[in-house]
Amino acid sequence: MLRLVLNSGDRIPSPLVTDVAATSTGIAATVIEGPLADRHRSLGAKLAEFGGWSMPLSYSGVVEEHLATRTAVGIFDVSHLGKAVVRGDRAIDLVNAAFTNDLDRIGPGQAQYSLCCDEETGGVVDDVIVYRGTSDVFVVPNAANAATVIAMLQDAAPPGVDISDRHRDIATLAVQGPKSQAVLEALGLPAAMDYMAYQRLDWRGLPVAVCRTGYTGEHGYELMPPAAEAGVLWDALLEVATPLGGLPCGLGARDTLRTEMGYPLHGQDLSIAVTPVQARLGWAVGWDKPAFWGRDVLIREREVGAPRLLWGLRSEDRGIPRPHMAVRGGNDGDLGEITSGTFSPSLKVGIGLALLARSVGDGDEVRVDVRGKPSAMRVVKPPFVEPHVR
Repeated sequence: MLRLVLNSGDRIPSPLVTDVAATSTGIAATVIEGPLADRHRSLGAKLAEFGGWSMPLSYSGVVEEHLATRTAVGIFDVSHLGKAVVRGDRAIDLVNAAFTNDLDRIGPGQAQYSLCCDEETGGVVDDVIVYRGTSDVFVVPNAANAATVIAMLQDAAPPGVDISDRHRDIATLAVQGPKSQAVLEALGLPAAMDYMAYQRLDWRGLPVAVCRTGYTGEHGYELMPPAAEAGVLWDALLEVATPLGGLPCGLGARDTLRTEMGYPLHGQDLSIAVTPVQARLGWAVGWDKPAFWGRDVLIREREVGAPRLLWGLRSEDRGIPRPHMAVRGGNDGDLGEITSGTFSPSLKVGIGLALLARSVGDGDEVRVDVRGKPSAMRVVKPPFVEPHVR
């Protein structure tokens, strides 16, 4: 995910909206084209729908883009991610009483991973990144859940607190990989900042937020310029990154990169049916806070123990786990199911995440039903490869 606070004005127009053919239900759908759509087409990108937006899936290929990010630098357009600004004297108090993590743990100019949970069940409505300002908070939810999260905040907002949807106004470009710092320095952008920090500045007359965040496990940044002028920054990033071995990268590589890190994806590893306790995200919960959505039910689950937990699985043979595949024990008893799965370009084996019964432990061998055939996999604690985010 990517996120941050920007004060770009309302002069920025929305991206194009394109009507596409019927969905599987036979009802016409509207897919939003991001601000860089023409550039993606000129680079030969394969486009796909993500959260209602037409976004690049890949350019030269998922494996090549994945490895370029691990060894050099990848440039990603993730402008489909939601963006909302919460302003007012009680803006910070509102966000802190809504989301799980404790905003008092950070100060202005810092970011924090947090969760928006259902009050009744404790299930994860969405996972978000929040960027704290002096009296405002910038919230970045996932694209498909942005409207829901914003509506929940608006319903809970006291008088004097304003929540504005900036989803289409601000683009987000991720620069990820061991050479990402060199790319930013070559463009005169601030790069020597702490992990989960951000700065706002003018770059060549363009207001840009530079964030030390990312979703790949590599040292990296997320840049937020006005959507209408994002192409200038995209072009400059690629011009510098290409001689360094960098590539434009799509959301396919972003998914394999985050899976190698064990980072959960909402809609697969996280959902309204999965709580932070089950997903092993208790570190993103301010348990001592007096209030956050879902607090009471989550404290109870923490005390008694979750019925299932999120684990990593690494293939012991040639099997590649995929979402919804059944996971079984040695006696063929049902232990759970795969939530995310892929072929790891770094390790050259199948890896995945799975919600498994409490009886499962680290190092256990399980069987995954891969297209009707049992595949041996080892239960492990992610990440699968060494992270370099800091």
